[in-house]
Amino acid sequence: MVFFGALLALLGLVTLAFRDADVLGVPPLGLGIGLLVIGAASIGLGFLRRAQARRRRVARGEPEPIGNVFDRARALPRLLRAARKDGYQGLPKGRMALWGFALVYLVSPIDVIPELLPILGVTDDAGVAVWLLSSVSAATGVYLRWEKDRKGQTQLPPT
Repeated sequence: MVFFGALLALLGLVTLAFRDADVLGVPPLGLGIGLLVIGAASIGLGFLRRAQARRRRVARGEPEPIGNVFDRARALPRLLRAARKDGYQGLPKGRMALWGFALVYLVSPIDVIPELLPILGVTDDAGVAVWLLSSVSAATGVYLRWEKDRKGQTQLPPT
């Protein structure tokens, strides 16, 4: 939602800066300001939803994901290996199957909405890609937390 809001705000700024003629009967000043307001509201709601989701996870006792994008990308092969061989229970087989289906869908020439349609054609692929990346990122963040906790448990305290 934050990303979507940023895109709307950027579109509003571009409309204000470069558009001279009306857009579907709406003056460019009104459209640009409207897009900026909607974009800012969307960004604010996105941050609010993130904070609420984090509070719910903490209240339920779920582990908080750690690591930046690069750490999580490097942890993905270890996560898949641990889920298959080492008995890591944090990644269900069904989620791995969904990741596989998503990858096949993204590289497949067959789509629910064909790319020939101007804007809608790309949105289904973009939605699947965003879901895949966010799901993989969250799972690898939780795996990094699990690795860190497990390393802390195996080390003996100094005497």
